Amino acid sequence: MKSPILATIIFVAAIGVSSTAQAANSEHLRQLLATKECQNCDLTGAGLVLADLSGANLSGANLTGANLSRANLTGADLRGANLSGAGLFGANLTEAKFNGANLAGADLRNTYLGNAEFTKAYLQGVNFQGAIGIPLQVATPEEFYAWGIAEGQKGNHQQAISYFNQAIAAKPEYAGAYLARGIAKYQLFDRQGAFADAQIADKLFTTQQNGTGTQTAQAFIKELQTPYKENVTTGKASFFDFVSGIGSVLLQFLPF
Repeated sequence: MKSPILATIIFVAAIGVSSTAQAANSEHLRQLLATKECQNCDLTGAGLVLADLSGANLSGANLTGANLSRANLTGADLRGANLSGAGLFGANLTEAKFNGANLAGADLRNTYLGNAEFTKAYLQGVNFQGAIGIPLQVATPEEFYAWGIAEGQKGNHQQAISYFNQAIAAKPEYAGAYLARGIAKYQLFDRQGAFADAQIADKLFTTQQNGTGTQTAQAFIKELQTPYKENVTTGKASFFDFVSGIGSVLLQFLPF
């Protein structure tokens, strides 16, 4: 006899499946929710929003178009699974295994990816915007840089710095990332850190004979060297107008 709690979970999951998720195998869905063991299952279009699938074995499963938004997939085994077009917005994917999985066009925005594995995974068209802990091997330095710029434009300066850190780790000579990171640090009122990054950017741009970059970095340094007496409060730094003015300049350091 099924427990009332299990029956409720299965009922809620069932009514959460949208009209586009009718292809999901209901027996496989029940099996997954009851046991977290569903290798090679057909879960096409399944509605699994907020589902607790920590440690679940979904290797080889077909999750095409499934909605796993904000699901807990910590440590889940998704090796060889088909997640093309799947929605994983805000999901916890810490230590999840996606080795050999198909994630084409999947939505991984705002996910948590600490120690997640993506060896030989197909990642064409994956949206990693806002994700935390993206492994270096799954994105180019330029993509990390672009994500950092996007976060900075939204005022998420700490997240922007995290992306710039990854861009620099993957490409230590990426002058634009140093400059952008310096600006993000300044917006968090870390003048010392901003100055150090601006100096590195200036040196790299000069070595690379990038006139626009050198000019921008030197203008930044000049601003940082200019003393000011007013009290600094959030949103009131004197450099903010300058920062907004060079936002388009930072985008020029993208090669695409």
